[in-house]
Amino acid sequence: MKLTPLEFEKPLVELEKKIEAIKLQFKDHIVDAGPQLEALEAKLKEEREHIYRNLSPWQRVQIVRHPARPYTLDYLKLIAGDFMEMSGDRCFGNDLALVGGLAQIGDEKVMIIGHQKGHDTKQNIRHNFGLAHPEGYRKALRLMRLADKFGLPIISFIDTPGAYPGIASEERHIAEAIAVNLREMFTFSVPIVAVVLGEGGSGGALGIGVADRVLILENAYYSVISPEGCAAILWKDQAHAPKAAAALKMTSPDLLALKLVDEVIPEPAGGAHQSWEAAAESVKAVVLRHIKELKQLDEEELKEKRYGKFRAFGEVAEAII
Repeated sequence: MKLTPLEFEKPLVELEKKIEAIKLQFKDHIVDAGPQLEALEAKLKEEREHIYRNLSPWQRVQIVRHPARPYTLDYLKLIAGDFMEMSGDRCFGNDLALVGGLAQIGDEKVMIIGHQKGHDTKQNIRHNFGLAHPEGYRKALRLMRLADKFGLPIISFIDTPGAYPGIASEERHIAEAIAVNLREMFTFSVPIVAVVLGEGGSGGALGIGVADRVLILENAYYSVISPEGCAAILWKDQAHAPKAAAALKMTSPDLLALKLVDEVIPEPAGGAHQSWEAAAESVKAVVLRHIKELKQLDEEELKEKRYGKFRAFGEVAEAII
């Protein structure tokens, strides 16, 4: 897929075009352009490091929404040696916005569930833009119960703006489906590792996010609401989305500081869409490490620590004057 540059990346594109133009102009005498090329390439490297080292929260949101960014099934093709997709909630139907099944990653046999978006309009319609219906969460719960029954670690890949907010979801009880998942995930006796791959929006993300370890990719976000939704409520105008993104403390550095996530997984420079393979290898290595650590705990200790982890969210220290 051709990588469309984001707005803040355009200065880099201009420099790359200049370098290509000089190479073309001096293709038969490239030595003559040596000093000029070296200067431009040094400037490009410096500019790239400066931009990606100082990304604003809104720029990170733009990166995770890049249509070329890898999604759950893309990661599975790269890291899962044997993936068998399992379909349906045995109640209503099969929601393709949330996929899952048995897989082997490294030496670990696991159950994987995750949100799935599309890379083009046709795929997005098929997967409903990653917005899962109640049957998607009920399918996820069915698969997690199977994993718990057979002693398989659970890996959840989170990447959704939120659960589908339409009438069909309300008619089939979306809030109840997510609430049951939250309750049941606390009871499982197997390790659960959640990875926020891109967007982690509201209850739609949390519906598969109760885990012993919550990991997040470097440019991903995890938030109670999207920046646009927050801006529409607080400022009555979605144009204030960049301001909302900063105020929400939704990016990986803030989430790590607030102890809402356990580890930040590095991405290739410019985002995971720049190198699917490098991003997938990083995810694989970190997930396997955490599963190995969690398997050292007995069942009761695992559940107690999981419960304590989420009970500690939102703790504040009050000053005594």
